[in-house]
Formats: sequence, C-alpha cells, structure tokens
Amino acid sequence: MQIPNFHTKEEKFKFLKDHKQDLIASKKYQPKHADAICYGVPLSNSKGEAVKSDSTMEGEDVGILKALVVINTTNILDSHGDVHIPGLWNKSLKEVKNMYLLQEHRMTFDKIIADSLKNNLKASVKNYEWSKLGFPEYEGKTQALVFDSEIDSNRNAYMFEQYRKGYVTEHSVGMQYVNMFLCINSTEKYFVEEKQNWDKYISEVANKQDAINEGNFWAVTEAKLIEGSAVVRGSNFATPTISISNTTESGKSTTEEIEPLNSTQKQVESVYYLVNNLNLK
Repeated sequence: MQIPNFHTKEEKFKFLKDHKQDLIASKKYQPKHADAICYGVPLSNSKGEAVKSDSTMEGEDVGILKALVVINTTNILDSHGDVHIPGLWNKSLKEVKNMYLLQEHRMTFDKIIADSLKNNLKASVKNYEWSKLGFPEYEGKTQALVFDSEIDSNRNAYMFEQYRKGYVTEHSVGMQYVNMFLCINSTEKYFVEEKQNWDKYISEVANKQDAINEGNFWAVTEAKLIEGSAVVRGSNFATPTISISNTTESGKSTTEEIEPLNSTQKQVESVYYLVNNLNLK
C-alpha cells in the first residue's frame, strides 16, 4: 500500500486507523529487514596487537573468526515505525531448524556467511542494560537477539575479510511479523482501541521522545525469525558487535571485547527521521 504525505498528525492518524487491517496484512506479508548501529569493531592479531579497521593482518595464519553480534534489540522505535516488544522471538527460536548469517539479506549460496549446521551458529536472546550497549541515556534493559557464530573464509571469503578488517559495523534481522498492534496517542473517541495500545506500550519505548513526536507506532509482539545479516545500514540503530575472536591455524586464539562507544562517539543519526515512511509535510 502506498502511504501518502500528510499535512497534520490528525490526517495521518485517520489514515492509519481507516487502513489498519490492510497495513497489518501488508506488514505481515512482506519480510522486514531491520537493525543497525555505527560501531567500530577493533580486532587483534595472534600476538595480541590491536589491528586498525583500515589495516590487514598481513603475515597472519588467520584461521577462523568467532563473532558475537547483536542482530536485533527490542524497545527501540525503528525506521519502519515499529517497536519490538520483549518476547517476540520466543516461539520462533523454538521452531527454527537452521539459522543463517547472510550478506545483506541475500539468500543465495554465495552470500551465506555462516549457518547453524556448518558453522556452529547459535541464535539466542539475552537481556542487556542499555548502558552496556553504549546507550546510557536510555533507562532499563533491552532483549537482544544475539548470533554467536564461526566465520570461515572458505564459506564467504569476501565477508570473512570484511569481518577480519573490522569493516562490518552493522547487522540486521530478516523476519516476518505475526502479531502487532497499532498505537496512537489521541484522545478522540475514534481511536479508543489505539489509545489503549499506546498507553500499554509507550512505557516500553526507549527512545520515547521519538514516539511522542510521531504520535504513533506499531507494537510488534511476535515475529518469525528468518535470518540475520551483515549490512551497511539497517533501521534499528541499537545492534552493536559484542566481540570478535581469531583462532589461527597454529591454534592461537585472541578475543577482543568491544567497549561501548559513548554518546559523542556513536555517530548515530536519527535513522527514524531519515527513513520514516510517514513524513509530515
């Protein structure tokens, strides 16, 4: 469905309410790609020496990289106008048989970076304090969808090099929505149900002011997990890399824990307003 431009919030609210079922059907039908943040990923070589993101490990017998990355975080209003609610992955994680880490959401053999059958990829959820992920301005916790995986140069040599050199700084989740609720901040009787949804979920939004400025969002309570991807930029800005390990062919292993960047270092733009599909004129 094509979303028109709106002159007022009231126009937008009425459009969302009048077309709610069509919009829900569209959101459920179309696979969604989301998540990202600008986090540098420092690596170390087998001597324990830091490797800058624009350098290479020349002369190293690199072997296999082990990556622990956050693919998705809940409680963030993203560029699709959606807020993922904790627990949305519970059912899907129990049902998924084989999970993939892909290059830019491309489900082709040459774009697979790792999978759970060949590369010991494990998908799980873990609660993090926002401050631990580099967002001290947000209160409380987020439920992160985490991929813990080996990255082998024999599987996708190009992306192996991107990870090895520290160029992969953002990730994204490929998913399909199952259950979601339209939330609208309006006291008009026409929006009674949507206002109840707003009152129920607004306290869970970390970037609450963005939601208040927009006056609406979609609360996603269940989604089907399809894959996770390395991307240049996604729609959720709160998905950092946690650590990168390098096990060389000689058996040496080094691990670099990623320190969260502070607010001035993040270089995170307000992605929601850059990519928002419901622009007010």
